[in-house]
Amino acid sequence: MDEESRYEAVRSRDGRFDGAFFFAVRTTGIYCRPSCPAVTPKRPNVRFFPSAAAAQGAGFRACRRCRPDAVPGSADWNVRADVVGRAVRLIADGVVDREGVAGLAARLGYSARQVQRQLTAELGAGPLALARAQRAHTARILLQTTDLPVTEIAFASGHASVRQFNDTVREIYDSTPTEVRAAAPRGGHDRRAVHGTGVPVRLAHRGPYRSDAVFDQLAREAVPGVEEVTGASGARTYRRTLRLPYGTALVAVDERVGGPRAGAATHPGGWLDARLRLTDPRDLTTAVQRLRRLFDLDADPYAVDERLAADPRLAPLVAARPGLRCPGAVDPLEVAARALTGTGDGLDRLVRRCGKALDAPSGSLTHVFPEAHALAGALPGEPLGALAAALADGVVRLDPGADRDRTQELLLALPGMEPDVVAVLRARALGDPDVAPPGAGASESWRPWRPWRSYAVQHLRVAGETDGRGRGRT
Repeated sequence: MDEESRYEAVRSRDGRFDGAFFFAVRTTGIYCRPSCPAVTPKRPNVRFFPSAAAAQGAGFRACRRCRPDAVPGSADWNVRADVVGRAVRLIADGVVDREGVAGLAARLGYSARQVQRQLTAELGAGPLALARAQRAHTARILLQTTDLPVTEIAFASGHASVRQFNDTVREIYDSTPTEVRAAAPRGGHDRRAVHGTGVPVRLAHRGPYRSDAVFDQLAREAVPGVEEVTGASGARTYRRTLRLPYGTALVAVDERVGGPRAGAATHPGGWLDARLRLTDPRDLTTAVQRLRRLFDLDADPYAVDERLAADPRLAPLVAARPGLRCPGAVDPLEVAARALTGTGDGLDRLVRRCGKALDAPSGSLTHVFPEAHALAGALPGEPLGALAAALADGVVRLDPGADRDRTQELLLALPGMEPDVVAVLRARALGDPDVAPPGAGASESWRPWRPWRSYAVQHLRVAGETDGRGRGRT
């Protein structure tokens, strides 16, 4: 988009572009999302930025009305497999906070200087600035939804000191942490309930969202002891355990029906309500990002539906289910275990044998899914054990920043890893939106659906025309 097209999106308050770019107003010193409901500023007073971090770095403060720091991430990072896309996904997962820029660069296979240069060229901000913007957003969530002391929130949101935390909040929100807490929306969450029910978070998405199909799939695939879906259709709750860098968590996400109508281009989207009970608050950002990947909340349903609806075969499926998503994964080994062993008693026994038991079970949730080294030792000579060993040794990585093509080559070289299993891992664990099912003719016949072939598979699967791995039903 050129700047005039961006201004037109701002003038029409077009929510399709929330997260794709941000605009700032020179006369007020504030930056916003494109769908901000405030009076549209005059064109000469507007500047555009590719990221919230770039706007913050230029000295602009976040709008208190539209909360631009809370918008879904740009869908470009789901599609792109280059170093910038991989870096953005890793930063969102909290790698810079845990390992620094050097750790990020090592994961990407580039020097820190190269990573800094490429991110700055495309996003107007380097890895430290991007991580800082994310820390500020986490701090605001904790300030406005919990009763945690401010000093504890400072470190839980990833800041190195209370002073750094105070300076960041003042610069980005033009308020002290105490003022940010006092400005929490009325009728919001009861902070006193945080210790019993968890940190409440709204997981934003753009455009229509078919929560029924996502919750149907999660219920069908639920790993016993690790996941459960309860309630009646339309009002279900997905609950699960999570293993995170600093501890574990119990999370719950509520099904939300409705949302923007198909074709309602100016609607900013909706959200899913979640609650996170963390053993260590420092895991909040990582837990939120992994839930976003699981529920595919950073997708651009407008772009996906427009491309797929142009095909006569898919057009009626897209019309029936606008905004259909492709669930991802919070743990790649779970995806592999389902693909290789299926769900049911075998997976249940595997979890109880190798998984870590919770100190206090919560309903049917009793374990955290087994770690790679535990599965490697328990399943020697089996395909799942071989994959677990490769992950434990660092030979294979299945994280958001992994090189998708190289990872696919490594997976296919492992014993017992069939192409259809690798395709599932690439789509679910690596979040690739453009995976066609393996097989004769698939690459050519599915070419018109690029770069959204994973969504085409999902439409056909939900419609009953293929199985879970994209193979046609006879």
